[in-house]
Amino acid sequence: MTERIIPNAAALTGWRKSSYSSGDGGSCIEVLDGYPSGIPVRDSKAPHDPALVFPAAGWSSFVTAVKDGELPA
Repeated sequence: MTERIIPNAAALTGWRKSSYSSGDGGSCIEVLDGYPSGIPVRDSKAPHDPALVFPAAGWSSFVTAVKDGELPA
């Protein structure tokens, strides 16, 4: 079975914020590249909380939809 949750996301290093994130400390998500089970995603304001792990293909589709404006606010 593929891992879906990382209980303590702070246990991993190399998290990055989107280049679209502002520097004002607002709501952001962070992703971790190179994780073998998929793409971990965490809340930047709660780095010790769990991270969700998405299948790479699903994450790629989501990012493409966001970039293309397919998801209404």
